Amino acid sequence: MSILELIEQRLRENFALHEQYLNPQMVKVLRTIGYDRQYVKAEGPYLFDDRGECYLDLLSGFGVFALGRNHPKIIQAIQDVLTAELPNLVQLDASLLAGLLAERLVAIAPPGLERVFFANSGTETVEAAIKFSRYATGRSKIVYCQGGYHGLTLGSLSATGESHYREGFGPFVPDFIEIPFGELAALEQALAGKDVAAFITEPIQGHGVRIPDDTYLPTAAALCRQYGTLFIADEVQTGLGRTGKFWAVEHWAVEPDILCVAKALSGGFVPVGAVLCRGWIFDRVFNRMDRSVVHGNTFGKNNLAMAAGIATLEAIESEKLVERAAFMGQQIVTDLKPLVKQYEYLKEVRGLGMMMALEFAEPKSWSLKAAWKMLETANKGLFSQLIVVPLFTRHRILSQVSGHGMNVVKFIPPLTLTDKDCRWIVEAVRDVVADAHRVPGAAWEFGKTLATQALRMKTARDTPVPLQDYQNTYRRGDAATGGRGE
Repeated sequence: MSILELIEQRLRENFALHEQYLNPQMVKVLRTIGYDRQYVKAEGPYLFDDRGECYLDLLSGFGVFALGRNHPKIIQAIQDVLTAELPNLVQLDASLLAGLLAERLVAIAPPGLERVFFANSGTETVEAAIKFSRYATGRSKIVYCQGGYHGLTLGSLSATGESHYREGFGPFVPDFIEIPFGELAALEQALAGKDVAAFITEPIQGHGVRIPDDTYLPTAAALCRQYGTLFIADEVQTGLGRTGKFWAVEHWAVEPDILCVAKALSGGFVPVGAVLCRGWIFDRVFNRMDRSVVHGNTFGKNNLAMAAGIATLEAIESEKLVERAAFMGQQIVTDLKPLVKQYEYLKEVRGLGMMMALEFAEPKSWSLKAAWKMLETANKGLFSQLIVVPLFTRHRILSQVSGHGMNVVKFIPPLTLTDKDCRWIVEAVRDVVADAHRVPGAAWEFGKTLATQALRMKTARDTPVPLQDYQNTYRRGDAATGGRGE
């Protein structure tokens, strides 16, 4: 049976399979908020379900689909490699496609970044950047920012300033120091001992879409130079045109020592990440022939990923997607900003390029304040669901809450949006924000349901299940697993 026949035969089993073999909690989340759709096709910024409904994807796979889904140029590049019978992952070899992609990345990189290391994901690029920084400087400490997100493997998680992701996974890698994002005095205090290997930050924090003031990153880079610390720019999400510049650091003319990129570089098909760094850093890490393999991975330079990366860079350039992202993103933000004065809940509309956020906060009116407190008491950040859920169910727009416990709704759409798509977004946001201000109203009936479910989950979470109960369940099995607990 072919893959397409298998998909056709079992199309409607996806949620049941995930519930049994993968992550049942995610299935519960999707069903609770009405996101349990059967998608059957994807094209550009659109998803299509089995009922023929078209959805506008402003989540874009957490930023992976900068070119939209199933871009023909990427498909062609991958098909060409698959049919060419090229040698792949010989390992004791020098891959041509890897060399070509590295050459193109260096050509468009911020000044001074001369070498490239390929990995399979964003978190792997951060792990590499941490290791390279420690070896090149001979120092161990890494400074990172509160609220920052750099990945979920142990090293990158040690540099992630979000307690929600860290809880229960410690102890973490030693010598990691957290400071507030945007506070230069705290950064200088951390660096003053001249024992910090690197300062790592996202130019724009993805969780919350927090944009620093114009002095922060240039001064941070200058402080790093002053104290002999490397500056790592995590552009896993912000890179490759997302913010209306090829690299987000270009908004502030900052030249990092190491830059991490992934997500969009894949073209949406084959996982790939890259670390761009100064030549001297690379030469210190790989300083002898016997150290030529001191850091690496099995699949990092595979032909499919390299071809996808090359085709992605060509598409971004030929279709002028960086310029398009800057123009379209600015238009959406400009059209939505007047809503801040109209609606008490809406605190701010902000963004750079195709990285935008709607931030909500407690209102002043008594009735609105009471409704807000009901949701926030049940679960911090729950109000945002009154925005993202109707955007999806009523307007067929897929978006996301920007981080755990945040009342920030984030849009990171493909860079290929049309004028019609932008109008779709603006009109939908106007509608759901207005509806959320009608108390009582349909939105708040849904809000009460969410609050009730959140309180039930909180009660269940606060009632510990003895370890012995888990062990007994594992030993005896149950009906759900067909008695396979043994």
